[in-house]
Amino acid sequence: MTKHLAAPTTGAAAASDRPGWWRDAVIYQVYPRSFADGNGDGMGDLPGIRRRLPYLAELGVDAVWLSPFYASPQADAGYDVSDYRAIDAMFGELGDAEALIRDAHGLGLRVIVDLVPNHSSDQHEWFQRALREGPGSPLRARYHFRPGRGERGEEPPNDWESIFGGPAWTRAKNPDGTPGEWYLHLFAPEQPDFNWDHPAVRDEFRSVLRFWLDLGVDGFRIDVAHGMVKAPGLPDMGHGEQLKLLGNQVLPFFDQDGVHEIYRSWRLILDEYGGDRIGVAEAWTPSADRTALYLRPDELHQAFNFHYLNTGWDAVALRAVIDESLDSLRPVGAATTWVLSNHDVVRHRTRLGGGLPRARAATLLMLALPGSAYVYQGEELGLPEVTDLPDEVRQDPSFAKSDGQDGLRDGCRVPIPWTRGGTSHGFGEGGSWLPQPEGWGELSVEAQTGDPDSTLELYRTALRLRREHPDLGAGDAVRWLDAPEGVVAFRRGAFVCAANTTGRPAPFPAPPGRVLLTSGPYDGGDLPADTTVWWSA
Repeated sequence: MTKHLAAPTTGAAAASDRPGWWRDAVIYQVYPRSFADGNGDGMGDLPGIRRRLPYLAELGVDAVWLSPFYASPQADAGYDVSDYRAIDAMFGELGDAEALIRDAHGLGLRVIVDLVPNHSSDQHEWFQRALREGPGSPLRARYHFRPGRGERGEEPPNDWESIFGGPAWTRAKNPDGTPGEWYLHLFAPEQPDFNWDHPAVRDEFRSVLRFWLDLGVDGFRIDVAHGMVKAPGLPDMGHGEQLKLLGNQVLPFFDQDGVHEIYRSWRLILDEYGGDRIGVAEAWTPSADRTALYLRPDELHQAFNFHYLNTGWDAVALRAVIDESLDSLRPVGAATTWVLSNHDVVRHRTRLGGGLPRARAATLLMLALPGSAYVYQGEELGLPEVTDLPDEVRQDPSFAKSDGQDGLRDGCRVPIPWTRGGTSHGFGEGGSWLPQPEGWGELSVEAQTGDPDSTLELYRTALRLRREHPDLGAGDAVRWLDAPEGVVAFRRGAFVCAANTTGRPAPFPAPPGRVLLTSGPYDGGDLPADTTVWWSA
């Protein structure tokens, strides 16, 4: 059996200072409420994250992406922002954010923060004033307020549905309490959509960008980056069954061409600041070619590769999506950005089937591909989706919508374990806001550190090798190798990767050279089931 060696380096790669650092960066997503609790209230916070930054530096990532920590009523876990320049009290205060950014930079880690420009909270000052002032208020033009259809305006203005289920419109009350106009919300009713045709909205977000750039952040992950611009006239969908998940077809409220003008104006601001500040699009689009439009040289720098994330553990499908991804971005000169898990999807250990061996194999395949990669907190521990949370503890707003999404996003947001024991396995002294499963401690950082067969040490070694091997990291192509059915195999210079996606051993002759890393036991013969191997000539 060939084992990987647990030899992580302390500190993130100093190469994060290089120009174009994002092209091969590994970026770690922190979901603040579930990463580390610094004050013992059961909720993760910025001081907790700050204390755990050395762990991320030792893991070997280049940057940290923080999900929203802004002032918010938390109707959708902070993706309903009431003040874009303030920290929610549950996470700390502005000084904590400044200290976190400073400490991260001292460890060689860059910091990317979430930006939520498609919608605000219904408690945002603009929206509250629009409600108070009633129809005709200038503030209403900054959102999508419309009179209803029907004799008394009792029907929504069009047939759009919310991503969370139900109509995408809620009827507001007039100041005198009578039924009034309707407002658009593609997500929860507490998340009214901004009208990006209004110059005040565009001015506000340019100001918000500068506020955080001045504080030292290295970039922005842009939530619903494909959603800000709606088709003129807000036309009906024209059919009864609307897509419940983002992307996969042309929709009048997603991936409209007008979004690109916004990003061109944002790129001018990012380029004003030194140090390669970046924009990252959460853009669910119908095709890889449409995603590429967000990454033209005068727009954003990265976009999550959801086409890859949504591909099953199948060699033919994986090879096709890898080719499509690389081919679509090559003309715009952008690096592909790979991802397997995040805070909105079932963790890939569970989603792909096959348990931990398959998850480890999928990880090594992803990290071998040219470009950048994102790691979601806890995947380096091999955490599974928590599927048995009691209904009464769930907080995902889509869970209550019988015709919406599955409501399983809580299952990937359970606080991660740091220690074998303790009230919350080292998450904090006051328990955890979502219950941790029995046995969580054996998946903890403490339990896995130093164990050469652990998933944590696999990630540490893989990230070290990515930094050290001259043929890993940035690039825009792979050379496919002949391989038996069910095996994905490619070469990048002197580096070779082969992944067996089947449930049985596959005959794949080891290439000349030495084994760098394996996702599971491998003796140099047939490639075992659900196993990925790295070689170097």
